[in-house]
Amino acid sequence: QVQVVESGGGLVQPGGSLRLSCAASGIIFRVYAMGWYRQAPGKQREWVAHITSDGNTNYADSGKGRFTISRDNAKSTVYLQMNGLNAEDTAVYYCNAKWTQFGREYWGQGTQVTVSS
Repeated sequence: QVQVVESGGGLVQPGGSLRLSCAASGIIFRVYAMGWYRQAPGKQREWVAHITSDGNTNYADSGKGRFTISRDNAKSTVYLQMNGLNAEDTAVYYCNAKWTQFGREYWGQGTQVTVSS
């Protein structure tokens, strides 16, 4: 059974930092590209960051210079380090695992990030 579980969300003050984690099980983690998405209230889900199975990374403009995605294949976990958070970063953050070659894709249940003073 495949499980993708996010953690690390919470309430943080503007300018603060959070590190989100996403642990995957039931998949061959190392072959999956991993991504973070977010959905703010009343808005569509948007892509935040992506890391390939080879470790190449890409970021949406909203997170460039502030967010860092990384992965630990030994722990089947992907991380999103978020610095310099502001109110616009408030959203539910979702983890995505995708193996495009075989059409496999899985989502986590999301973790809430709230940036507020």
